[in-house]
Amino acid sequence: MKKPRIALVTGFAPFADDTINPSAEIARKLHGEILDGMLVIGAVLPTEFARSLSTLEALIEQHRPALVLALGLAGGRNEISLERVAINLIDARIADNAGAQPMDEAVIADAPTAYFSSLPLKGLLLHLRALGIPVTISHSAGTFVCNQVFFGLAHLLATRYPKTIGGFVHVPYLPEQALLHNDAASMPLDMQIAAIRAIVETALKQHATPVISGGTTH
Repeated sequence: MKKPRIALVTGFAPFADDTINPSAEIARKLHGEILDGMLVIGAVLPTEFARSLSTLEALIEQHRPALVLALGLAGGRNEISLERVAINLIDARIADNAGAQPMDEAVIADAPTAYFSSLPLKGLLLHLRALGIPVTISHSAGTFVCNQVFFGLAHLLATRYPKTIGGFVHVPYLPEQALLHNDAASMPLDMQIAAIRAIVETALKQHATPVISGGTTH
């Protein structure tokens, strides 16, 4: 029997003062599902600069996915954020889960300054909006471990796995987290799962880029 194609969906372990990370919960919930004929492999990456990329690289080497969707938490945002640009910079405002706080360092020495996501972002934007899911295209994935993984993923796909597409998506707090963060913006887990499921189901089917604005003024 022919093996199904793989969609690798990763989240992060909780960090800072949070005891839960919705990105990890989504990856766990989707693990084992068949979406658009692909078997979803869900995995949780350590929120650590030293280990996150090597863990991701090992997963890609093991599963050889057709699609890689890395997820992370962007507390305070009120929409699903389709990240457009990964930059070759680490500048940690807080320490990671191993206590490391690197500043003004490259993610990968001698790599390009930045990469764009290879996901069909504008098509996905329209699709999620049609489903009634709050969503935006974001032009900054920050300079913490999320951006490190996004850049490292993009570099891997550009240099070693050119037939694989992938990118990064930030998700908001869960409502129970928002209560501990001054009632910050949040989104129920079921809606977040529906958004990521829809992205996996349609990412490889998007061939034409819609001519719509995804830009911002600031």
